[in-house]
Amino acid sequence: MSATRSADVRTAIEGCRVEDATPVCLDADAIQSTAPADLRELKRELDADDLVPARVVVDACFGEDCSLATQDEADRVREYVRAASFLGANTLTVAFDDVADESKVRPALAAVAERARREGVALDVAGPIALGN
Repeated sequence: MSATRSADVRTAIEGCRVEDATPVCLDADAIQSTAPADLRELKRELDADDLVPARVVVDACFGEDCSLATQDEADRVREYVRAASFLGANTLTVAFDDVADESKVRPALAAVAERARREGVALDVAGPIALGN
């Protein structure tokens, strides 16, 4: 794999023009719904205020030693991956403080990371475990 950018990417970047918009970080708690109609409305409101969502931060809880609870939380985070992609955010940060069972949480987060990659969103894990690349 080459470390240099393709000619198409370089050409696109060289053709960029500066926009007068402010990048913002959205807390998932501030997103009232991840339904497409509600996300469209949020996107319109951000655009009207010249704001560009750069990152979405979701607080997660993996403190329960239960496979079903871990999967439910991963599914909830996955909804915000979809929301971040829909809104045009580059990154989704998953923030959590503790992990009851790393062997359950790590594969759940890896699956979320794979979904994020497919959606064009970088997953940033801000917690006591890290995902390998």
